[in-house]
Amino acid sequence: MIDPVLQSPELRLAADSNQVLNYHRDPHNYITQVFGAQLPAIRTGFFNVHLTKGIIVQPHWHTNVNEMVYVISGEVITSVFNPFTQRLMTYYLRPGQLSLFPKGWFHWIIAESNHAHLLTIFDQPTPDIVYGSDFLRSVPKEVMQRAYCVNEEDYARAVAPIRESVILGPPVGCGRDS
Repeated sequence: MIDPVLQSPELRLAADSNQVLNYHRDPHNYITQVFGAQLPAIRTGFFNVHLTKGIIVQPHWHTNVNEMVYVISGEVITSVFNPFTQRLMTYYLRPGQLSLFPKGWFHWIIAESNHAHLLTIFDQPTPDIVYGSDFLRSVPKEVMQRAYCVNEEDYARAVAPIRESVILGPPVGCGRDS
């Protein structure tokens, strides 16, 4: 069966990955994208990620996609938590190298050099993303106390600075070089 998108008289087979800004932390740390909305014929999708040293793509997971990280320039560390072995798997990547984050596995990326440029490529045209910052600020302090014996006030104080989704961190003004 031929895909109806490919039969369309308005078929486009090219897109500009710089046109759609997904997230902007500052002029050197930002994410652009190409997904099905920008290129209907695409069966995958990707984020075009630009980072400077010390910036982190915050811990998160995807409910519906596998993610491959491909380094174009610079150096990054990728880390993923293996839920089967209960171990953290960490990789130091340079240009031309890649790592994989399986669907549902908690992961993050840290830039180890200035001007790191990478693609995060997904096996579906639109990823669902659960950000660690959203999870942390949404779990009631009473639940953390009951589940983990964490002092309620300590937890509330620890997550108080997280007021919104943090995609590229640390948040500007958190006391580190930003």
